[in-house]
Amino acid sequence: MKNVFKGNLTGVFVPLIAILFGFVAGAVIMLVSGNNPITAYGALISGIFGTPYDFGETLQRMTPLIFSGLAVAFAFRTGLLNIGVEGQLIVGWFTSVLVGIAIEAPMIIHLPLALLAGALAGALWGFVPGILKARFQVHEVIVTIMMNYIAMHVVNHFIRNYMIESGQRTAFVNDSASLSSEFLTNITNFSRLHWGFLVAVIACVIMWFILWKTKKGFELRSVGYNKHASSYAGMSVNMNIILSMSVSGAFAGVGGAMLGLGTYNYANILPSFTNYGFDGIAVALLGSSTSIGIFLSAFLFGGLKQGANNMQSQAGVAPELVEIIIALIIFFVASSYLIRWIYSRFQSKKEGK
Repeated sequence: MKNVFKGNLTGVFVPLIAILFGFVAGAVIMLVSGNNPITAYGALISGIFGTPYDFGETLQRMTPLIFSGLAVAFAFRTGLLNIGVEGQLIVGWFTSVLVGIAIEAPMIIHLPLALLAGALAGALWGFVPGILKARFQVHEVIVTIMMNYIAMHVVNHFIRNYMIESGQRTAFVNDSASLSSEFLTNITNFSRLHWGFLVAVIACVIMWFILWKTKKGFELRSVGYNKHASSYAGMSVNMNIILSMSVSGAFAGVGGAMLGLGTYNYANILPSFTNYGFDGIAVALLGSSTSIGIFLSAFLFGGLKQGANNMQSQAGVAPELVEIIIALIIFFVASSYLIRWIYSRFQSKKEGK
């Protein structure tokens, strides 16, 4: 019992130390570049919690990050690396908007249908690398990376040639398919916070329930831990690989729907990647691929991106510095072995005394 407690404590301790090291290293860089880190971090915190608008925007920014983090984590928990969350998010964004524009129905039917369309599109985009991995042993990292580009250019093609409106975007989705909330907007001083945030919280619970409270979740995790032992136990390794990538893609697709039906209410021609999918890798890594960890990690990353504007306006810090801090946090999380070793040495000396 004591060892389990220590393991859980270390699992929480390592990400916190990584965050601390990232901020300390960021402070050093600020000092070298002639900025005051205390003023800058004060502006960062103010940019997150200073006004209802800032806090609402932080929650809005973290919503798609939760889904992209869940997508990466679900695949990782089952022994797979889904680097195609960006593409799955893009096709989910486009498909949900397409359904939101093309169909007229009561909200109780239309909104769930649009969300389901985004999930199915993301699942299909995840199904392809899943079946190639299961049937032909094609590495999922290569396929998912390439499918990111396919997703962006195919979606841009359809918008440009069939759905274009003014401003390089589609028409707005019907109100019956929108996640926008006048109530949430009003209490956060007209931020873009929408009901998708609550959907994201529910998604965290769903991933936890699937992986830890169902028989199929046990199979998926077992295949991730040891394919040969799982096969010997009678589990279908190939089917579980396909299912894992499809479910992972579905999470990403709904993340895209959060942008299409909530934040923007339209889809636009993308000049480059949104980076929500790639940021999801960092969110899952920092969150230790757990639902609660991903939620907190998404809040941190959403807050950093929102607070960066305040750092620039109040402290004169370039917004690129926030990207450096995020990169440093990821670096220290990736160096968790070193942090664990230092922590274990410290604990050994403490116990020896």
